[in-house]
Amino acid sequence: MSHLTSTNRIAKLMQTERIYLRPFDITDVDAYYPSLFEPEMRKQTGTQASFIRSQVEKYVESLAQDDSRLNLLIALQNTDEIIGDVALMDMHAKNRSAHIRIAIDQPAHQGKGYGSEALLLMLDYGFGIANLHRIELEVFAFNERAIRTYEKLGFQREGVKRDMLYYNHQYHDAILMSILEHEFREKHLKIDK
Repeated sequence: MSHLTSTNRIAKLMQTERIYLRPFDITDVDAYYPSLFEPEMRKQTGTQASFIRSQVEKYVESLAQDDSRLNLLIALQNTDEIIGDVALMDMHAKNRSAHIRIAIDQPAHQGKGYGSEALLLMLDYGFGIANLHRIELEVFAFNERAIRTYEKLGFQREGVKRDMLYYNHQYHDAILMSILEHEFREKHLKIDK
């Protein structure tokens, strides 16, 4: 994956001891593009399309122009290796709502809590900086590890979209989940009143 030198270090927008979140840069295409073909990540995210490099370049360039989303790379503090990305999308100012999604690209980095840390950083940003009231997500029913993670973070199940995804010769349900600002604050913040 991608490694940064001190001469091209990009600002860490949000961070924990183990990971940090930073914006995409056009130079990240070389690291990001191969991750779009990792079989397990494609299954867990329901990715059916195939991409060419120029499409990914246009996508990365468009991110800075879209004020309805915040899409950030997840990188390891100790190596600067890019391990995935996380996004707040479809941010709606009047409704104070957004959709969140995350992908940890390689199985070697999954199941280590990096995704939980990245999600907490983005939820904190969404509720504490972007002034959102509701953040929702969809997860496929077969992704039990992700469902447990989301529930542990405080997401509530709201419903099921039946047969939402056709993948590997069968249909799969998608579970709609959300968390509200007061639920996040009660679970994750210690605010003096």
